[in-house]
Amino acid sequence: MSKPKPGDTEKITINLGPVDLGQIDLLVEEGFYSNRTDLIRTAIRNQLATHAQAIQETVTRRALVLGLQHFTRRDLEAARAANEKLDIHVLGLASIASDVSPELALATIESIVVLGAFHAPAAVKAALAGRIR
Repeated sequence: MSKPKPGDTEKITINLGPVDLGQIDLLVEEGFYSNRTDLIRTAIRNQLATHAQAIQETVTRRALVLGLQHFTRRDLEAARAANEKLDIHVLGLASIASDVSPELALATIESIVVLGAFHAPAAVKAALAGRIR
């Protein structure tokens, strides 16, 4: 697993009624949007912009890291050497490097809260399952 890049995207699935979908297709056909995804992304971004202040206040209040946070084996080994336990709180993408063992993750990560996406080796995710909220 490589380190995530800021432009990486996650796939989501939504269910829409036929009338809504038809209206989207009409706007695409008329050239307002290049495709369905373009319209949906634009609509989501507009809603996020509408609620930007509430999002920022909540990020601050909940002490969330906004954006990308990647943990390498070196990061976790340093935490273990300092006898520290990490509480990972991210709005965006949190990732753990592919060379991190489940034992190292368990020894150094107290809790994980991710609003967005969490990438880690399957064995690490399994080991931390009880600590992921």
